Amino acid sequence: MPRTTHLGACPLDCPDTCTWQLTVEDGRAVGLRGDRDHPFTRGALCGKVNRYLDVLNGPDRLTTPLVRVGPKGVGRSAYTAVSWDEATDRVAAGLRAAIDRFGAETVLPYYFAGTMGHVQGATMGPRLFAHLGASRLQTTICTGAASAALGSLLGDRVGFEPESIVEAGLILLWGANMVSTNLHHWPFVQQARERGAYVVAIDPLRTDTAVRCDEHLAPLPGTDAALALGLMRHLVDVDATDEDWLAAHTVGWQQTAARLAEWPVERAAVECGLDPDVVRRLGDRIATTRPTAVRIGLGLQRHHGAGQAIRAVAALSLVTGDFRYPGGGSLCMTSGHHPIDEDAVAFPPDLPTPAARTINMSRIAAALTGEADPPVTALVVFNANPAATAPDQQRLRAGLGRADLFTAVLEQRWTDTCDWADVVLPATMQPEHLDLHSSYGHHYTTLNVPAVEAPGQALPNAEIFRRIAAALGLDHPRMRDSDTDLVRQLLDGTPVTLDDLREHTYVRGSGVPVGAAPYADGGFPTPDGRARLVDPELDRHGVDPVIGYTPPAEAADPVLARRFPLVLLSVASRYLLNSTFAGQQWHTARVGPPRLHLHPDDAAARGLTDGEPVRVHNDRGSFLADVVVDDRTRPGVAFTHKAYWARLSPGGNTVNSVTAVRDTDLGGAPTFHDTRVEVSTAPARPDDEAPEQL
Repeated sequence: MPRTTHLGACPLDCPDTCTWQLTVEDGRAVGLRGDRDHPFTRGALCGKVNRYLDVLNGPDRLTTPLVRVGPKGVGRSAYTAVSWDEATDRVAAGLRAAIDRFGAETVLPYYFAGTMGHVQGATMGPRLFAHLGASRLQTTICTGAASAALGSLLGDRVGFEPESIVEAGLILLWGANMVSTNLHHWPFVQQARERGAYVVAIDPLRTDTAVRCDEHLAPLPGTDAALALGLMRHLVDVDATDEDWLAAHTVGWQQTAARLAEWPVERAAVECGLDPDVVRRLGDRIATTRPTAVRIGLGLQRHHGAGQAIRAVAALSLVTGDFRYPGGGSLCMTSGHHPIDEDAVAFPPDLPTPAARTINMSRIAAALTGEADPPVTALVVFNANPAATAPDQQRLRAGLGRADLFTAVLEQRWTDTCDWADVVLPATMQPEHLDLHSSYGHHYTTLNVPAVEAPGQALPNAEIFRRIAAALGLDHPRMRDSDTDLVRQLLDGTPVTLDDLREHTYVRGSGVPVGAAPYADGGFPTPDGRARLVDPELDRHGVDPVIGYTPPAEAADPVLARRFPLVLLSVASRYLLNSTFAGQQWHTARVGPPRLHLHPDDAAARGLTDGEPVRVHNDRGSFLADVVVDDRTRPGVAFTHKAYWARLSPGGNTVNSVTAVRDTDLGGAPTFHDTRVEVSTAPARPDDEAPEQL
């Protein structure tokens, strides 16, 4: 059989949404490379996805439905294979029993970005549970604070056209570790630099991106808003604000200017732990460089004051008027430029959807241990691995282990969350199903078509939910829509057609031309087209309507600091993406075992040496790691990489054993980077506490 090549889309939680070329021979995927013709991703695949076929063809794929016959929490040995009919009947019975006792709101679907595809990600699953009357899920765990902040300031998740960054004269990469998490935008930054741009990284850590920039500022974690306020105040002081553009295209500038009077550079610098002259020099660069591009990463919105931080950092480009110019302005996400309305498809108007409460996914540990009333007694997890990725891991395990909780998990391979399931249903991977992708980092819409058969009895998520609906006796026609039907519904009302995508695979779907300055003349997606430096609606959330600074919670707590003197950041790795690759030998060999990076001063104060095993702990829990003594972080700040699986970690815990269930000021997002810990020498690890082998 000849080799064939199939274009598709990378499904993972990354702003780049690569188009790839899959080579198939004798029905098996044997080659994968990036599509060199794609205007944004240009043929490169990242270190995570280069070995995707190892995952696709791996011997650990789930291929048959499984039901639990032993205790919760002990692993795969407690499960036995059953038919699809028996598995879906078991799920339907579990849901019905919970509903009969407590009502439909006792059921909670839990899902997120295990795939970014609209079809297999967030259409048929939410549709089923909305029709059932189950609790709605507030999907906050990644971008909740940033989305709320950008909606308040700009009207949606919009910003400068990403490819236009080559025109910038100054680029601020603010909390954006591009080399690890936005790899395909980095060449555009390099191109701008070759043309004379000055590139500044603003990040508490000396990241892989920071070392490649012209300058690095390392503010204290959670103080980004203070730094932005100080920079804006400096612009006022040197008469570098664009008063005409502000008057024409914003509201609230006078109130904001009054707020800036409270933030001289000296105050901002003290709050951020920076030299005032360093802040002032950066302010001078911003004042004299047009256009300036501010590329905002998502890491800086993982602390209590995240909403105000994103508002303040993005507002910097309003004060300078940089949105006037191609390559100028701010950008955090491009999601608001894509006209696909996922909610309209998940909740179609002709499908009955009873009113129901909403539960914040970031509070899942609390929701499963008493916060929810009525209690959550049925949980269906798909495209997520909360046992590894959600905060307050110890409390979450207690909730997942409840005898009265029925849990079903849709998965591609065995994860930490599967350990707690009553039923595990085998799901397909990207080359095995149809899906539609937009992006939160560029403006292209991509179609993914199946290229190989799924292993064993694995099924696409959407088909699994159709079968569960049938087992529940839900016979509304919308519960039988095919995946192709869902794609057409998602594209309805957009300038993109399914025929376009079938012919070209990807289409620029936003209507914003390459190199454009979409907000040069205002026209933001707010009711009046003006950006809102002051947003009265924020009063309802207990947030100051004027751009300001909300300090982090734990990181800025001097009393807590006496017991737990280190602020801990849990950051992304170049080889793990959330928890997707944490069970793969190639990936884990490169990222290595859990490590804690300490500044030499902090290591010396504790008598710790490089490579020494330590226990990282606070009142919520602890995890084990090996110390790395280096200067990639500043004194008082430690970091580790997120995304490890607990059962593959020493001691059976991950960093989320120490993170808190706490909401950000806006958007109800989690505060992973607002965590205080102490570090001590770990006891010797007995052989039976070694991590499970892959």
